[in-house]
Amino acid sequence: MRATTLITVAPTGAESAKADVPALPVTLDELVQTARECEAAGAAVVHVHVRDGDARPTLDPVRLRDTVQALREATGLIVQLSTGGAVTDSYEDRLRVLEAGPDGCSLTCGTVNFGDEVFMNPWPFMVELYRRTQEMEVVPEFELFDLGHIAALHRLLDGHGAPYGGHVHCDLVMGVPGGMPGDARTLVAAVEALPAGATWSATGVGRTSLPVMYAALAAGGHLRVGMEDTLTYAKGRPVTANAELVDRAATLADLAQRPPMTAPQAREFLGVKER
Repeated sequence: MRATTLITVAPTGAESAKADVPALPVTLDELVQTARECEAAGAAVVHVHVRDGDARPTLDPVRLRDTVQALREATGLIVQLSTGGAVTDSYEDRLRVLEAGPDGCSLTCGTVNFGDEVFMNPWPFMVELYRRTQEMEVVPEFELFDLGHIAALHRLLDGHGAPYGGHVHCDLVMGVPGGMPGDARTLVAAVEALPAGATWSATGVGRTSLPVMYAALAAGGHLRVGMEDTLTYAKGRPVTANAELVDRAATLADLAQRPPMTAPQAREFLGVKER
């Protein structure tokens, strides 16, 4: 079978303000339209953060459920909800994200300095979130911001078994101030430390987006792009829409002779449950 590339789009995030980034999709209609455009451009997974009526990050259960339903009705994308939320969200609210019935979710494998903030993921919270993904048949994507997070991932799998779907897929989040740098040397070191049989995507934040994308494709990995992580397409040129970041990733995947994975292929690859 021909090798393919899983492309995930993270269109919104919890850090940027709509007032500063007018192209950021924050309403449900904007998010659905963005998802459609990104699916057409080559994405198979959408990583979702939700905003409230004032465009502020929220983990409101009703908004989360409505968002999952709307994306499922409008696209064939795998809907992956963030359980990170914003750095100010409580552990209880983050655990309740799974009740919205997503296909997948993020599961960050450790605490990390996040710019001037601290993104808290203590061990008991990680274990509880992981157990809930297994019980609720949600596929976790293990978010790894630093090499120590990979050791925590090994500990989690050794102590609590395989994830729902049976397949370990990780995302190397690189270039966050406080996390691992976004360069090829660090990417290779991280990949070598992953559990046997695990697959991985890589995310380069900000100016590391292109170096990480090239390194990931060269090393046989998959890609995550989007305005959650990258707001500048080129020096002095803001991103105008998430779809152009997906389109660039798809073009590079094609050039690497590993074209974008379709959503049905991605469902089989990740072990996502039909809902």
